[in-house]
Formats: sequence, structure tokens, C-alpha cells
Amino acid sequence: MTTRDAHETKSEATMNIKFSRRRFLTTGAGALGAIAMPHLSRAADRPAVTHGVQSGDVTVDGGVVWARTDRPSQMMVEVATTESFKDARALPPIAALPESDFTAKMLIENLPGGQDIFYRVRFRDLSHSAIEGEPVVGRFRTAPADRRDVSFVWGGDVAGQGWGINPDDGGMFTFSAMRKHRPDFFLHSGDTIYADGPIESEVKLADGKTWKNVTIPEKAKVAETLDEYRAAHKYNLTDDNVRALNAEVPIFVQWDDHEVTNNWSLSKELPASYKVRDISLLAARAGRAFHEMYPMRESIIEPGRVYRQISYGPHLDVFMLDERSYRGPNGANLETAYGPASYFLGPDQIAWLKRGLLNSRATWKVIASDMPLSLVVSDTPKGGSEAIAQGDGPVRGREFEIADILRFIKMAPISNTVWLTADVHYAAAHYYDPNKAQFQEFEPFWEFVSGPLHAGTFGPNALDNTFGPEVRFVKAPGKDNQNLPPSAGMQFFGHVKIDGASGQMTVTLRDRADVALWSTTLDPKSA
Repeated sequence: MTTRDAHETKSEATMNIKFSRRRFLTTGAGALGAIAMPHLSRAADRPAVTHGVQSGDVTVDGGVVWARTDRPSQMMVEVATTESFKDARALPPIAALPESDFTAKMLIENLPGGQDIFYRVRFRDLSHSAIEGEPVVGRFRTAPADRRDVSFVWGGDVAGQGWGINPDDGGMFTFSAMRKHRPDFFLHSGDTIYADGPIESEVKLADGKTWKNVTIPEKAKVAETLDEYRAAHKYNLTDDNVRALNAEVPIFVQWDDHEVTNNWSLSKELPASYKVRDISLLAARAGRAFHEMYPMRESIIEPGRVYRQISYGPHLDVFMLDERSYRGPNGANLETAYGPASYFLGPDQIAWLKRGLLNSRATWKVIASDMPLSLVVSDTPKGGSEAIAQGDGPVRGREFEIADILRFIKMAPISNTVWLTADVHYAAAHYYDPNKAQFQEFEPFWEFVSGPLHAGTFGPNALDNTFGPEVRFVKAPGKDNQNLPPSAGMQFFGHVKIDGASGQMTVTLRDRADVALWSTTLDPKSA
């Protein structure tokens, strides 16, 4: 048995224990098939759910369910409002084919609001319709139709800098800490994988100890083929903690650079480790793998689009941004007038965001940004800029788009916007004050930074004063102590609670031991 096989066997067993604790039922047609055909009783003879189940993009009346199998099959889903699956509704089966790496996802609609929803997934062999696999059960909660409490967690940056799944360290332990809060959803802020980061079997630590990774062949090099990009996502899904969270908590996911390669833009010059030299080809393959591996609602207008609005009841709208697909080159970022060279979101996405904010009737408008607004992030090979900020001074380059959005929010006016992000691998809270800014045409607002969820810890980064950010909290290792492993404990996530009665939003930054490091409560304002 290979290391990977052993880990996956352990993972399946652990998941079954966790489901039993929650009284999930895993009986169904698969068991009946084993009785009818004893020679097919072994799990290997039937299509399996290979990487757990996921749900995502949940709203008041529906959500997306995802699973993967090991052969051409039909995904069959039953849905119910009780975990006994009494009066379960069977949905029409959909195909899982090699073209999608045997993944399948289904939008479930016409569900009651504010309700725990239980779903049961199994696969039926396309070549032998009598052969069905064992069911796997998951759950999610639909968004409330009324003003009840809402709770969610967020963070980013997974399996970066060579820090993979180490069973001796508890695996991707931060996912377990997030799950304990039983959030309504998990907002994944990007860098869901590190396609450019190989995972070696061992890493020597500064204290002389050894970090031991679970490995797979595809992660021995940078991802270039479609299958290698797929494998990077599947690697994370072999972790017990990740799969347990996925089975109980829907994901709202966005991407950043490492889903393709570090700091990618159309100007990216690939390092020598890449045999494929076309960044657009790599991005296309990475984008397909990304959409295959997550339960995202798909856009008919623009297939493969990542930016979207998810309405989660009267108190919350989430605006998922894509700051990667439409950006200009990672140049000096010093343009004195707005144009293609300074695109970050791009005109179409900005127009979409303005419309969505203007039409939103939610108490809070969370803007999910895959990069921070004012932290300086450099694209070092040519001294270019990777993020929005480039240093102190007036509005320049990519800052034109942010200035435009902030001015629009003030003039509309639009109340109660909060920015959530990750990317820089440490935790921080930034308060933006126009009285301290170079550009002053905006109302004060907050930006909260969390992560990494499971990667090297870095920071802190320098702040650009264009929009007047003030650091109210920071937890980072310091410049002489970079790329700390997850075992050092400096892995971070954010937790947001919105009180149903008052509409107050409480934001708490936590570490992987679930210690509350810092918290603030924001009062909603009327427009």
C-alpha cells in the first residue's frame, strides 16, 4: 500500500466516525446492491465517492452539491430536511465523465430558507446500471429569509511553501478549528492550492526536527498539465480536516495567483522549472481545474467567471471579486491616468460591483477581495507591483480603480461595506480614515486580513498611505522569522458573527488553536 493509499484509507475511516457522531445515516441502495449481488460486495467493485462531498454558493432557496467518483458514472443525489432522510427528494442523475475528471456538481433549488438541508450522494456505474456505490452524506444550511443570526469564517493560502499534509501535526488543523464554530459558510479567499509549489516528503526545520508530508507523484513538480492542476486540488481533499469541514459547511470560493503560478499576470515570465512557456495556456488549464473541483454556480454570460454576488439573507450580501483574470501586467504600477496598464478588476467587473452594491438591500455588504488594498506586495524579479499598492503618495496605477469604487460608495451613498482578504500570510485589522489619507473622497471603512490556513507564515508588509489605513491589530512573525511552518502555530482565520436582532457585526481574528487574538464589533449605519 502506498503512502497515499494508506492516508486515503485512514481519511475515509475518520470521516465515517465523524458522520456517526452527527448521526448521519449511510445506508441506502448501495447496501441493497451488495445483498443482491454478493460478488460485487467489495467497495472496489463499485463506484466510490473519492474525495468527500462539498456544497457551496448557498442562498435562501438553494445551493450547489459536488462530488467525485472513480469511473464513468451517474451522480445520484437525495435531499431532505431531516437527517433521517424521511420523505427525501431524489433528483435527476447527472453524468460524471473522464472529461471532468469524474467530478459532478448539481444546483439544488426550491429549498426552504433558514433550514438545515441534508443531502446524500452516491454514484451508479454508467456501464452497469445495477451497480451503485455507497452513499456519502453532507449538510448545509440555506440562507435565512428573516433577520436571524449569521456566522461565517474566512481565510486563504493552503499547502503553500512546501508545507503539505503532515499527519504527525494533525494535518490541516486550522480547518478543524473553523469547523468547531459551526459556521453558516466558509469564505475561501484564494490561493486554494499552490500549483507552483512542489510537496517533498520531508522538510528540515530550524530546530532540527523534520516535517513529514504525505506526497503524491503529481506534486513532485510544478503543475503544467490539466491533470497536474486537478491533482493539486485533490491533494488538499485527502486531508481529514478539510473533508470534515466540506461535508458540513458550504464554501464560497475565489482564486488568486497560486491556482496558476506565483504572481501571474499576462506579463508573467515563467521560471526555468516550467516546460510550458505560455502563461495563457497554463491559466486556461488551471481555470478549468478550479471550476471542476469546487461547488460554484456557473455563469452563462461568461463561462469560467469567478466574480459573483452571493446573497445570504436580509443581513448579508457577499461580493466575490476576481483580481487576477482581468488585471494588466505586473509593472511599476505608477501610471498617472487610468488605462489598460492599470487594470486590476477591469471596467466590466467594476461596473458589476457598483450595480450590485447600489441594488443591495442587505445590512452588510462584504467585499471579498483576494488581495489586500494597501499592503505593498512586490513582484520581485523586475521590481514590479503584484497588488494594488505601490508605496505612499497620490492615487496611481491600480489605485485608480479602488479610488473610483470608494468614491462611488460615498456618493451613492452605500452603507456598511467591509473588506475581507487573505494572501499575505498573517492576520491584521486595518481601519481606513479619509482624514489620514492622500485620497479623501470616501467614508471610513474596515479591512480584515486572515490566513494562512495551512502554509508558511510571513509578514508584516509595508502599508501604503494613499487611502489612510491604520493598523489596529497585526500578528506576524517579523522580518527575521519568515516562512514559519504550520506547526509553529501562526496559522490564522477570521470569524464573523452578525446578530440577527441588532444587525451588529463582530469580527474576530483567531489562530489555529482557536484562540481569539483580537475582536471588534461594528454597528450598522443607515444609508
